Amino acid sequence: MTDGRDEADTDGGAHGESTADAQAGEHARAGEHDEGTGDAPEQLTHTDDSGEAQMVDVGAKPDTARRAVARGELRLQPSTVAAVRASDVAKGDVLATARIGAVQAVKHTWETIPLCHQIPITNVDTEFDLHEERIVLTVAVETTGKTGCEMEALQGVTTGLNTVVDMVKAAEKDEEGGYPTLELGDVRVVTKEKRPPE
Repeated sequence: MTDGRDEADTDGGAHGESTADAQAGEHARAGEHDEGTGDAPEQLTHTDDSGEAQMVDVGAKPDTARRAVARGELRLQPSTVAAVRASDVAKGDVLATARIGAVQAVKHTWETIPLCHQIPITNVDTEFDLHEERIVLTVAVETTGKTGCEMEALQGVTTGLNTVVDMVKAAEKDEEGGYPTLELGDVRVVTKEKRPPE
């Protein structure tokens, strides 16, 4: 965990983007699990000629070492971020719990996103950066197989940050029971790569 206190976001992106929109956007830009050539897809790979949903057949593809990194952020009240930094949250250690949530989500992505393949996860790294009014989570996922792991990285980010929400929501709630400051967004794939296994 790094303790960045500046408010500058060097990665850019729209802070108001919802989790669902972010995942849909990455799905459209990258193609789920790297099916296809890696260029902009000419057609949707998860529908057949009649428009029915289908899982992409990757059986003929060679095994390849793959890595994907995704990132997102959660905007909170400064007092909430300070409490997380000081480990002063009633429910317990926020970042340790969120890290477990992120790793669990990575491993179970295939169970929650219908047409994702079940892939062997070889490594998951999580990094939290605390700023004055936001927490940034970066998740890196590695696998060796026939399809990529960007959806797993995205799932790790969104679940990890949602775990933070669950841990701190009592501190974020206003007098009317709402959460006017809390905002999860800027979820995106930062990098993805593949190489022949050594």
